[in-house]
Amino acid sequence: MSPLGIIRFGWLFLTHPFLIWPTWKATKRTFSICNDLYGSSHHKSNKANAFRHALWNVLICNRSLKRTQNAQKSVIFTEKVTDLYEKATKNDLFDQEMDFHNNRIGRIQFLVILNENEQKMVDFIRNLAENAKKVTQIDEIERYPEELVYISE
Repeated sequence: MSPLGIIRFGWLFLTHPFLIWPTWKATKRTFSICNDLYGSSHHKSNKANAFRHALWNVLICNRSLKRTQNAQKSVIFTEKVTDLYEKATKNDLFDQEMDFHNNRIGRIQFLVILNENEQKMVDFIRNLAENAKKVTQIDEIERYPEELVYISE
C-alpha cells in the first residue's frame, strides 16, 4: 500500500474510531470463513474470490451496525473502507473492477439479509457465489448489476 493510501486509511479511521475494531473483526472473520470453505483458492479471480468480497462487505456492514445503529450509515462506511482498500492495492484494472462490483453486491445484499444470523448470511452469499457470472472483459461486468462476477475458474 502506498504512503498516501495509509494516510487515507488513517484519516478514515481517525474520523470513525469506533468502527476500527468492527472492521478488523469482520475482515479477520471473512478470511477465516473463506479459508475454511475454499482453502487458498479465494485469492484467485474465481467464484471463491467473489464470495470473499461480498461476504467481507456484508460482515463489515453487520459488525459496524452495532456501533452506527443505522444500516445505511454502515453501508456508507463500508463502501468508503472497501473502495479505499481496492484503490490502494495494486490489482490490475479488470480485477479491481470485479472487486468493486462484488463489494457493491455484498453491501446491497446486506440490506436484504440484515436481520439474519451470520451462518444464514454466509449461506446466502455462498449461493450467490455459486451462481456468479463469468466475465471475460471489463464492460461485461455491468451486464450483471445484481449478481456476483468472476474472471477465471
